[in-house]
Amino acid sequence: MNLSAHILKIAKAAKKASFQMALISIKQKNEALIKMANALVREQKYLLKENAKDVATATKANEPKATIDRLTLNPKRIVAMADGLRETAKLKDPIGQLLETIKRPNGLLIKKISVPLGVVGIIYESRPNVTADCAALCLKSGNAAILKGGREAIHSNKAIFKVLKSVLKTTKIPLDALQLIESTDRQAVHELLKLDTLLDVIIPRGGESLIRFVSDNSRIPVIKHYHGVCQVYVSDKADLNMAHRITMNAKTQKPGVCNAMETLLVDQKVAKKFLPIAIGDLQKAGCEIRGDKTTRAIVKEGVKAATEEDWRTEYLDLILSVRVVKNMHEAIEHINTYGSHHSDTIVTKDKNQGQKFLDAVDSACVYVNASTRFTDGFEFGFGAEVGISTDKLHVRGPMALEGLTSYKYEIYGNGQIRI
Repeated sequence: MNLSAHILKIAKAAKKASFQMALISIKQKNEALIKMANALVREQKYLLKENAKDVATATKANEPKATIDRLTLNPKRIVAMADGLRETAKLKDPIGQLLETIKRPNGLLIKKISVPLGVVGIIYESRPNVTADCAALCLKSGNAAILKGGREAIHSNKAIFKVLKSVLKTTKIPLDALQLIESTDRQAVHELLKLDTLLDVIIPRGGESLIRFVSDNSRIPVIKHYHGVCQVYVSDKADLNMAHRITMNAKTQKPGVCNAMETLLVDQKVAKKFLPIAIGDLQKAGCEIRGDKTTRAIVKEGVKAATEEDWRTEYLDLILSVRVVKNMHEAIEHINTYGSHHSDTIVTKDKNQGQKFLDAVDSACVYVNASTRFTDGFEFGFGAEVGISTDKLHVRGPMALEGLTSYKYEIYGNGQIRI
């Protein structure tokens, strides 16, 4: 069977399974998720063995440390994957919720009810945990899932999928509700993106080049998760000790993720006091600093000159651009101009200033006095996520169970006809 026919077969099977999913009870879905979580922990040795193959290939290819970190599984990360499935099982059923009731003068009773999207295609890179997270969220929300991971994690993805799929045989979930495209041929993505009569939505999760490729080539509606150029603004009214903790966490705790800080903005009134200490500690943590003219005048050692392109760049690495701004207005203008509308934060002791920042910054997640690293489905209490949407239509921010639903109208009559 050629690649095109194979992808078509997978999509048709998923479509059929998506209709069957509508009849699966919440109890049956939750039981399946718990069994899947237990299986991941039970099969830990197998998962680590297969993951080691991907890590070895990436290491041999001299991939960046951040890439290898995103790719790597360890016992702690496998337990976290399993915990994500268990948390998802605990969440409220997003399907069948009564969203609105309308009673018309002619006696018609109209109910707006939450329903699954149908067949969700998820195309992703690097992180093997996405396989488990997305499978769990799609099944819990009554959707069929077609997963397509990147070649860099092919052994890990296949192993996780194999463990999850084997569990489905012991549940009421239709087997075809969970699909994995194992081909590493990029043509497989092309073939999938043509199937607008079989898939209801495509969610690309990865670097900007992947997302642009999917958006440019898909016949299917795409929910985009563009790059995460996240910014922290240290205001003139900031608690500088708090600002230091947030800065270090947002940049160094896990630099290779979309919610890590890429640009630090510091108010000119506190820059001379804050920057020498903050930049010194960032450099000790291995961070390369690229600063504007004012930053380099304050910290004269080891700061490279930032370019216009730096303000727009998602480094996904221990690199940080730093700019000194005149005031909050200039900070907000910078964020709305150069940011990716993902996650941005202000550090301030002034509640009014914080509220103005919340109102003016056009991002999916806007914070006051907290690290951008909290933009995450698990941290928001959603169990997990299929991605962080920077779109404004349908869903924005961490896309979890609610984002994987639509709605329909159920209309009850007693013989009404329109005249």
